[in-house]
Amino acid sequence: MKDEPVFDFQQGIDALRERFHFDLVSIALVQSAADQFVLTWQYASGNLNERYKRIVLHSGKGVAGRVFKTGKPVLIQNVAEELDPSDLFNYPIIAAEQLLSVGAVPLWKDSRVAGVLLAGYRQENRITAPLLQAFKQEIEPSFGPFLTRELREP
Repeated sequence: MKDEPVFDFQQGIDALRERFHFDLVSIALVQSAADQFVLTWQYASGNLNERYKRIVLHSGKGVAGRVFKTGKPVLIQNVAEELDPSDLFNYPIIAAEQLLSVGAVPLWKDSRVAGVLLAGYRQENRITAPLLQAFKQEIEPSFGPFLTRELREP
């Protein structure tokens, strides 16, 4: 069996950040913990600090948890208008990285969400639906070992 080439996630997200002029691009990957799954941020480009490495999210919590649970992209154009300030503790990557506009897409493997690719700006209203669509098109059909959309049987 031939080994697959190793994908350099850091180089991939650095290139995406440069291409779209994002302030942050980060990848959360699914980890199994006991009898449940959690997401942890594994790679970041443009990060302000290393706090992202300590964030652990459960399904449905935070941006990555929402994408993982639903299998659908998340767009938050203006954090101040769309999220309750008292609920920001449920979005630790937004707080830790001072993000004000965020988009995230699922990364698929074996018909399951295995990771989340997040991009954000530290200014409001920078990520729009057309920009998120262009971002998704840039990484289709795959990002490293992951598919960028679920493949359904006909």
